[in-house]
Amino acid sequence: MPLSAGIYYFENGTNWARPPVVLIHGAGGNNLFWPPEIRRLKNQRIYAIDLPGHGKSDGIGRQSIADYAASVLKFLESLKIQKAVFVGHSMGGAIALWLGIHHPSRTLGLGLIGTAPRLMVTEALLTDSSIAASLPLAAKRITDLAFSRYTDARLRELASQRMLEVRFPVLHNDFLACNIFDQTNLLGRVKAPSVIICGAEDRMTPLRYSEILHLRLKRSSIHVIEQAGHMVMLEQPRIVANLLDEFIDSIPFQPGSSE
Repeated sequence: MPLSAGIYYFENGTNWARPPVVLIHGAGGNNLFWPPEIRRLKNQRIYAIDLPGHGKSDGIGRQSIADYAASVLKFLESLKIQKAVFVGHSMGGAIALWLGIHHPSRTLGLGLIGTAPRLMVTEALLTDSSIAASLPLAAKRITDLAFSRYTDARLRELASQRMLEVRFPVLHNDFLACNIFDQTNLLGRVKAPSVIICGAEDRMTPLRYSEILHLRLKRSSIHVIEQAGHMVMLEQPRIVANLLDEFIDSIPFQPGSSE
């Protein structure tokens, strides 16, 4: 089982001519929330991680986006990687944004999927995730909101089951970290190119938040995916994979420059 700096990761790193890409999942997730089409992008160098306390990683989770970002940097240092493309979904997108804002020299590019510069969490989700007995209710609330009306019921159920595998203090801490996250006024610090991807039916981070990112990130493109909600990468994996593949290929990179 590959574990580095306490972080479990799935590696598809066969092409050393391409920049390292770190896939960062959202609250209560793990690397399996990235479908095979993305985790196994051909001719790319992918590291799909489980954040601390999630999936097969060590630790108890964190209570701030800054602390999660620090864990990602320690992971990179353990692999002797100096710079990377950070691709994040929802809370993972917040972590990617934090890295782009506060560690621009470590950031080659940003993939921002179903995320926002500010992530507010409802009081109901904060309450339901605070005790083990109501964790299934929290998972149901998320699942009901996270997918579009076109999504297969089996996919919804699988996502809910995976979320229930995380310990409730970890999920609750994730929501706490999201709720205090606000980097709206610092977006101008991002120097790296960014691709912004949003489901047209996203009810958790609606399109207007992606539009704010696009407006304030100087080197960004935006793509709105039809028949998809907050879990756009699970609902339309091939479309998202193609967009990410094209974006990564557009980033200038010389082998050895990230080590």
